Amino acid sequence: MANRIILNPVSYHGKGAIAEIPGIAKAKGFTKVFICTDPDLVKFGVAQKVTDLLDQASIAYALFSDVKANPTIENVQAGVAAFKDAQADSIIAIGGGSAMDTAKAIGIIITNPEFADVRSLEGVAPTKNHAVPTIAVPTTAGTAAEVTINYVITDVQKERKFVCVDEHDIPETAVIDPDMMSSMPKGLTASTGMDALTHAIEGYTTLAAWEMTDMFHLEAIRLISKHLRGAVENKPEDREGMALAQYVAGMGFSNVGLGIAHSIAHTLGAHYDTPHGVACAMMLPIVMEYNQECTGEKFREIARAMGVEGVDEMTQEEYRKAAIDAVRQLSVDVGIPTTNDKVREEDLDVLAADAYADACRPGNPRDTNVEDLKALYRKIMP
Repeated sequence: MANRIILNPVSYHGKGAIAEIPGIAKAKGFTKVFICTDPDLVKFGVAQKVTDLLDQASIAYALFSDVKANPTIENVQAGVAAFKDAQADSIIAIGGGSAMDTAKAIGIIITNPEFADVRSLEGVAPTKNHAVPTIAVPTTAGTAAEVTINYVITDVQKERKFVCVDEHDIPETAVIDPDMMSSMPKGLTASTGMDALTHAIEGYTTLAAWEMTDMFHLEAIRLISKHLRGAVENKPEDREGMALAQYVAGMGFSNVGLGIAHSIAHTLGAHYDTPHGVACAMMLPIVMEYNQECTGEKFREIARAMGVEGVDEMTQEEYRKAAIDAVRQLSVDVGIPTTNDKVREEDLDVLAADAYADACRPGNPRDTNVEDLKALYRKIMP
């Protein structure tokens, strides 16, 4: 079987990288840009860092900010209508996973109008055309949506999230500027950082993992372990380290998939609006314990990347426990809760069925079932 890698054709990294955006837009011949962002980034002037550059370069744009956390079908439909009304020819997505995912869905539907029913994009949709030309500018260090071929949309009516996987949705250009992340509050920095760690660990242990993606994921684990605590304290060098770490994790997992920590996190977001990174962080050590017998020697390398000393002298049982403990300690250190008081026993049938049907579940290293998934949910109940 051939292994495939899809990445951005071009990406820019480092402080001040957003200064490249006007030149990119002009070089690509953009005449009117559709800015897809969220209302808080408009309110607090983060999106303005980019629009000011466009104003200075006399590049026309329309601003769309009808995006919510855990973006919905309705958000996407509103965005498609706004894009058409604006007569735009390109997209700049500014934000975390929510803005990025909304922009991806908009861009795909505009160039593939036969998929106007957003639900038809679930899974691996057979789209024929690449999305609208897009520049992606992340403002969180976690989702790596700027470098992935995935996006997640919430179906409010059915209380479920669905994952879309489409090689045509990857932004042509990613601009990863840690200055765009400096206004993230501590809680968001922590949760998005733990989302990135979940990407790296699940991507490293997923069934489709191979040597190239292992390289990305282990480096991401190392960088996150080194920089997340400092990033939560808003230290500039650690912000920059996390900006790189989450992108490197995205380079890997986008191409090999994830596991049931993400399947469960998707259901917690859909049913209770639990922030995605928080849900991932709660589930990651629990799922690692569940999967450990199916991971060979990989937990030794996770422990090593997390900074655990003496792993080569440890037994398999010891280094697996050390890896799980290191992940759990990092989550506690950055203030992630360990329980979710919204989860109720009477909800478990639906939650577990939804998690089992989730697109991330087949990649999990241990084959699972609905009853096992129920037991995992119980571990985060108070």
